[in-house]
Amino acid sequence: MFGGFFKSMVKTADEVLYSGAKEVDEFFEQEKIFLVNYYNRIKDSTAKADKMTRSQKNVADDYIHISAALTSLSEEENTEVRKYLLKLAELYEKLRKVEARVASDEDLKLSELLRYYVLNIEAAKDLLYRRTKSLVDYENSNKALDKARLKSKDVKQAELHQQECCQKFEKLSASAKQELAGFKRRRVAAFRKNLIEMTELEIKHAKNNMAQLQSCIELFKNS
Repeated sequence: MFGGFFKSMVKTADEVLYSGAKEVDEFFEQEKIFLVNYYNRIKDSTAKADKMTRSQKNVADDYIHISAALTSLSEEENTEVRKYLLKLAELYEKLRKVEARVASDEDLKLSELLRYYVLNIEAAKDLLYRRTKSLVDYENSNKALDKARLKSKDVKQAELHQQECCQKFEKLSASAKQELAGFKRRRVAAFRKNLIEMTELEIKHAKNNMAQLQSCIELFKNS
């Protein structure tokens, strides 16, 4: 546990240190800015989506109590009113099931997606952190090579180290560009798919609710 905590603390300190490193590629500079802003917005959206889902579940729970209260009240009635009370109790039970499905769909299609992308953005930020670390290592190897040449000491070793750092940085930059481009495509596709599906389900549930209410109203009119 302490090892993991220490590792996390070291990484956080490194991130602060490397955050001041000057970016040499405009693409990655824009990605850093975007991911920081996007991460904050996604976290905020996740909290709000969870709050919305809880509110939806609370509505469903309230319908349970309303239905139970109407059923209990009907037991005290021996008149024509009892039939209407039981019908209303039945209506609220049906509405409860619909609201519970709405809450479940919102959690699955929206909240889960947002939580998933909070983790994905963390991974993307970690990728940029590793690339920045590699950039700093490469720049330091260039400085070390300049010093070695100036002193005419360990030049070959410094050249090899500089080449290794350069290759690592270029390889990581190329793979990072590919990963970030793929991340964007997958993100757009996933949000488009889930938002469309959630909207279609909510329209379906709204129509179901409307049909239940209309049926109850018609029954009362014709009684």
